[in-house]
Amino acid sequence: MTSRRAAIGLVAIGLPAMVLSARTAAALDYPTRPVRFVVGYPPGGATDILARLIGQRLSEKLGQQFVVENKPGAGNNIGTEAAVNAEPDGYTVLLINPANYINASLYANLKFDFVRDIAPIASFNRVPNVMTVNKDVPAKNVAEFIAYVKANPGKVNMASSGNGTSVHLSGEMFMAMTGTKMQHVPYRGAAPAITDMLGGQVQVIFDNMPSIIQHIRAGSLRALGVTTVQRSPQLPDVIIAKLNSEINAVLAEPEMKKRLVELGGEPLIQSPQAFGAQIRAETEKWKKVVEFAGLKVE
Repeated sequence: MTSRRAAIGLVAIGLPAMVLSARTAAALDYPTRPVRFVVGYPPGGATDILARLIGQRLSEKLGQQFVVENKPGAGNNIGTEAAVNAEPDGYTVLLINPANYINASLYANLKFDFVRDIAPIASFNRVPNVMTVNKDVPAKNVAEFIAYVKANPGKVNMASSGNGTSVHLSGEMFMAMTGTKMQHVPYRGAAPAITDMLGGQVQVIFDNMPSIIQHIRAGSLRALGVTTVQRSPQLPDVIIAKLNSEINAVLAEPEMKKRLVELGGEPLIQSPQAFGAQIRAETEKWKKVVEFAGLKVE
């Protein structure tokens, strides 16, 4: 299995950058009070882990708390909608991930336009998805796993952190490109999915590296392969520039670099403009995957 850290590969499915976006308005001495750091997933998953890591360091640097607020549900849409509908005052920040790109075409009746309604500030981490199996699965590499699935039609359960997530679509793409068929079992986040992986109720997951790497290192799960917008008119440049500068400074710190690498990723430092271009490109790219897999959520 080719190892890639690009946004998406063929058999080697990749995960785009973990990214940070916000909907804000003018503030001279931002921040002057705590900032809501919205995460659309339960605690314990890759998105939550990274939010708490970066949020803690921003709290230390800026003198105000970045309070992680978990709003799980609907494949990240509940958290995203909460951020879109928040007061545009600079104090609601949304951590986004590939689900936001996917949902733009997967969900038929969203109450927001992700590319239009969320203004990009900074990206901060690029992590791969890792194809991981329960240790009782006999396959020791991707080719053996493909043969195992074909020899056991309908008996292999594929876990994901929810319908339409990059974890789900990575598995769908794998099946499409290899001619295999597995039963998709969606969970409300990565943590419960991994619990059932450990228990053997499900056999494979294409999870984000940070939430599963400890189990791979411990030997309790086996890795088979690793993958490597328009801006809001209400958003003044001063806040974007400040947060982008502070986040990029955090990413450049040796200890932060080390921690992100330990979690299976790498710092991704870029300007708001480059981040916005990435959002548009990734949204269009995942639209093609959704259409290829024939998926739609009403």
